[in-house]
Amino acid sequence: MPKREDIHKVLIIGSGPIVIGQAAEFDYSGTQACKALRQLGFKIVLVNSNPATIMTDPNMADITYIEPLNIETLEKIIDKERPDALLPNLGGQKGLNLSFELHEEGILEKYGVELIGVQADAIRRGEDRTIFKETMDSIGVETARSETTFSIEEAEKIAKDIGYPVVIRPAYTMGGTGGGFAYNVDELRTIAARGISASLIGQILVEESVLGWEELELEVVRDAKGNKITVCFIENIDAMGVHTGDSFCSAPMLTIDEALQKRLQDYSYRIVDAIGVTGGTNVQFAHDPETGRIVVIEINPRTSRSSALASKATGFPIALVSAKLAGGLLLEDIPYWRDGTLDRYTPSGEYVVIKFARWAFEKFPGSIDQLGTQMRAVGEAMSIGKNYKEAFQKAIRSLETGRYGLGFAKNFNELSLDELQKLLVEPSSERQFIIYEALRKGMTVDELFRITHIKHWFLEQMKELVELEEQVLKYKGSKLPDDLLIQAKKDGFSDKYLGRILGVPEQQIREQRLSLGLHQAWNIVPVSGAEDAAYYYSTYNANDEVPVSDRKKIMIIGGGPNRIGQGIEFDYTCVHAAFTLRELGFESIMVNCNPETVSTDYDTSDKLYFEPVTVEDVLSIYDKEKPVGAIVQFGGQTPLNIAAELEASGVNILGTSVRSIDLAEDRERFADIIRNLEIPMPEPGTATTLEEAMDVAGRIGYPLIVRPSYVLGGRGMEIVYDDEMLEKYVAGAIEITPDTPMLIDKFLEDALECEVDAIS
Repeated sequence: MPKREDIHKVLIIGSGPIVIGQAAEFDYSGTQACKALRQLGFKIVLVNSNPATIMTDPNMADITYIEPLNIETLEKIIDKERPDALLPNLGGQKGLNLSFELHEEGILEKYGVELIGVQADAIRRGEDRTIFKETMDSIGVETARSETTFSIEEAEKIAKDIGYPVVIRPAYTMGGTGGGFAYNVDELRTIAARGISASLIGQILVEESVLGWEELELEVVRDAKGNKITVCFIENIDAMGVHTGDSFCSAPMLTIDEALQKRLQDYSYRIVDAIGVTGGTNVQFAHDPETGRIVVIEINPRTSRSSALASKATGFPIALVSAKLAGGLLLEDIPYWRDGTLDRYTPSGEYVVIKFARWAFEKFPGSIDQLGTQMRAVGEAMSIGKNYKEAFQKAIRSLETGRYGLGFAKNFNELSLDELQKLLVEPSSERQFIIYEALRKGMTVDELFRITHIKHWFLEQMKELVELEEQVLKYKGSKLPDDLLIQAKKDGFSDKYLGRILGVPEQQIREQRLSLGLHQAWNIVPVSGAEDAAYYYSTYNANDEVPVSDRKKIMIIGGGPNRIGQGIEFDYTCVHAAFTLRELGFESIMVNCNPETVSTDYDTSDKLYFEPVTVEDVLSIYDKEKPVGAIVQFGGQTPLNIAAELEASGVNILGTSVRSIDLAEDRERFADIIRNLEIPMPEPGTATTLEEAMDVAGRIGYPLIVRPSYVLGGRGMEIVYDDEMLEKYVAGAIEITPDTPMLIDKFLEDALECEVDAIS
């Protein structure tokens, strides 16, 4: 079926500023939509208010408006540009809600603009909790017992009938915004009021609790003729009660039998037919393993963070395909590397993908590290391995938290079993690390399952990692037996983590590994819906199957998972570096582990390695590809922090040198340069102990601004006014060592802060 000839100009609404629950994944999906529709010959008008995005680059759409995302502004743009159609489902909840409001207020009808991809009644069926429940009832798909309401008083009555605890789910929201679990009437009143306020239409759903059930997701794509495929089956390893954006999850499903997966697929196909979405839909289910009962929790009739994960996990670009389907193509018109066309697509790939979220509780003093139905994650990392253990451990070292394995995090190893058990009662960002130490101290898998509802198979896998680590620890301070090193590498233990727990340098582990001929091998993830496209992942459990060209190459090291202070802006610079290198005739090689981003799109660089940004992983790629050099200055603090180790291991750092990076980051060296240039600056100092910090404070005088070295975005930064505050800061400070001292400067009160960006 050819593209639609009655449409010539398409309006796309972006997702606006980055917020928790709506981040870089919508730059990725919006960029793919622009690419796809322009390839089909449509003229694109893009509206977004976020300048730190690839989608707002002047060459991404034909016409770009960086304007506030509201009805008034959009009507003016529609009046001026006169688009034929609006694509509503690739700009997150913001884009979807605005599209729906434009329809409801008659603006689309007034200017003759057609919704494509998902119609207004489909948005209503997917987002309005009452209509969604009625639609599910009509097709025989069970929902949790629930009722909708617009008032707190009515919510109290519904909750009393259902029985506590209940879940509050606001309509037309994202990331669980405004919702939560209520265990009593006081909590219900608070959460209901919050949810009603957050909802676009002031509606909340009061729903029976399915805490502890399995949470399972399917990413389904449907075309205009009703042809349907399942792109990805996702198993949330955390049980119901933790938002999917926070939940630790795997693709494919690792413990769900084929019969249950087929039931979920059947339900999903019924749902997308009934809702009527053309393109991608995320469908979320809860399954009670004791009774076999399945209920649909919700759907997203748009791309989501799960869509980005599913796309990168499978090599199926959901947003790109969804845009093409909205433009009139059918699945049978789009190529598929294995069986010809996408209508024959089935998930494949002999590998395991793990997603692990990244949080920023440390940025908010006084915040409670507790996970629930409202999303708390600010980013995520994705890893690919040949088995669960390998992928799991790669995910941990991808997080950029200074942890390269599961053990010895914080002080968990020093706590008693009773103390660890208490910490596990409520889900938190530290849950997997606490479980690891609880297993080390002898807690049984049955007991851990009772507390966390994480399935036995996953806990058994972690127990095996603990048991192997205990074998490794017997050789602390000495050389690890070769067979034990080989097994540890096959199970995902990193060189750096092994070095840390053995008390030897990482380089010693690397040299021993290489002397055994134990190198990372590279396997392929083929891309569906595109010709001859692929990306790559490492493993110690297979042979290498990735060819290397003889072209001149340059490696770009990405920024890893998004977090506060290091987000989409660094992906933007990495993407532009890849584009520029290609224009200059180099083969561009991208290394990154963030599934939400444009940098990990299959066609941004000539070659994409979906890998952790660590010394071990980057060196392996560098040794394989033998590029002219590597660029570290565009990926934020992450690549800068490993630049010196990379250079010491033979990597040619291009652009800003390691010496220059250190001059900027080392406060004492930087102060010397500024003094020599006779440029005024606040009086600085550094310290690695409380005594040194007190000496600096005595010399400089309060107030002070204190922070760790080599961090970005103000992480760990505080203004200190007296000795007591300084003592408290040092006691809880992060990453203070002789190599990374705390930085102390005179805080200038009532000063004007100005910035200059320069190119040299």
